[in-house]
Amino acid sequence: MHQVKIFKGIENDIVALEKQINGWLAGEAVRVISISGNIAPQSPPPDEKAGSIAQSPWAPSDVLVIVHYEK
Repeated sequence: MHQVKIFKGIENDIVALEKQINGWLAGEAVRVISISGNIAPQSPPPDEKAGSIAQSPWAPSDVLVIVHYEK
């Protein structure tokens, strides 16, 4: 039976997302059919201190990975 598993993370923590996906794949008896992903850029956060450039003007992007597999 074909199924999907969806993983979500943020771009500045890609290593943790990779570990989560690889750990899940290692622990499950599944046959991977395909893996696809997407990164969605975020809007700048509201400016709390006008003129402050200490932080990046962009929020980290969301990362979505979809594993299509057969159990």
